[in-house]
Amino acid sequence: MMNSKKIIQTLSKRQKIFYSTIFLLSLFLLYSAKSFSQQTITGLLYTDKKPVTITIKDGKIAGIKRVSKMLKGTQNYFVAPGMIDNQVNGYAGVSFTFLGGELTSEGVRKATEALWKDGVTTYIPTLTTSSNEVLKKNFTILGREKNNPELLGSIAGFHLEGPFISPLDGFRGAHPLRYVRKPDWNEFQELNKASGNNILEVTIAPETEGAMEFISKCKEAGIIVGLGHHNATTDIVNEAVNRGAVIATHFGNGCANMINRHINPLWPQLADDRLMISIIVDGFHLNPEEIRVFYKVKGTDKTIITSDVTSYSSLPPGKYLNSEGDTIELTTEGMLRYPAQGVLAGSASPLKKGVANVMKVTGCSMEEAFRMVTTNPARLYHLDDRGVLEVGKRADIILFQIVDNQLVIINTYVNGKLVYENKDLFKK
Repeated sequence: MMNSKKIIQTLSKRQKIFYSTIFLLSLFLLYSAKSFSQQTITGLLYTDKKPVTITIKDGKIAGIKRVSKMLKGTQNYFVAPGMIDNQVNGYAGVSFTFLGGELTSEGVRKATEALWKDGVTTYIPTLTTSSNEVLKKNFTILGREKNNPELLGSIAGFHLEGPFISPLDGFRGAHPLRYVRKPDWNEFQELNKASGNNILEVTIAPETEGAMEFISKCKEAGIIVGLGHHNATTDIVNEAVNRGAVIATHFGNGCANMINRHINPLWPQLADDRLMISIIVDGFHLNPEEIRVFYKVKGTDKTIITSDVTSYSSLPPGKYLNSEGDTIELTTEGMLRYPAQGVLAGSASPLKKGVANVMKVTGCSMEEAFRMVTTNPARLYHLDDRGVLEVGKRADIILFQIVDNQLVIINTYVNGKLVYENKDLFKK
């Protein structure tokens, strides 16, 4: 047999040129593939507002390098981790529980893409109080879509807010009374199974019958317990925390308008250093002084900014009927009201509004504001691959401006892929 050297010697000049061309083309394509899988983002780092270039490769952050200056026209572009919203009841006309018709795979995709547009790269679909049938059906749909590769891992898991809450008006909020029920571990397991065992958190009223045993079982199963829509005493709150409750859901809301100024569910939750809180900072759910007090007591590391946003977020102002036939009013200012009880019916504002508002109201830094919508929820839900800009983490990144105290999203990257580009901004 001829060795490789003799084979090469026997090739004609034309053949040598042909094979050389193929070899060079292969090298070019290999280099090009590597180049296309790598991209860079330049912006002012949210932690210190100094220019950096972030390199993305294979969906992860491959490098973060300081640069001397920004390109012309981009001097006010900031870069930060994509936001994580732990309470999304619906979005862009899509409800995860009941409003707007039946939940579909297309609806989940529509809501996800709308959230990307507003800078949310990870979210936790939240199902509120409804029938077992509806909850099971929708959890099944969401459980299937969670692993849809087109969603790029944006759905981290699910949050069940209710139906195990207080039946009392005011504390119940806009949750339909006929579906409110006592904590039932067997029912919860059934719902969790329908979700593909992806329920990360359940919000309950700890004073209800069977709640303490339920909390203990959640802790054993690794399920996060939030306290919300309740009227628990100090002793009950303390026992709930002892058994495993770790967060107060949308703290300051889900509470009756008329309460005893000394004995109410707010003080014990605020006083217990073991409890984190999530707060809705949309300008309607809490007054500025409440936000400042909550922030001073809990601090940056034990506060999560959430949206509690609903499918009404994209609808024009007006009056709407929910699935129970109750009137829900969306005001021209963006407030979502439940007139029958004189309480709010969730939010119609995106999470980015809360980030801007918390900086305005508390005077906290951009770094601190983003920690409350990225690092903190990632830590709570054990999402160790995201929530910070570090080498090796998922490239969930947003590029944005702050204009008139509002976050204007320029680009959103999820798992290294550009999923949103603000083309209107570049037309100006």
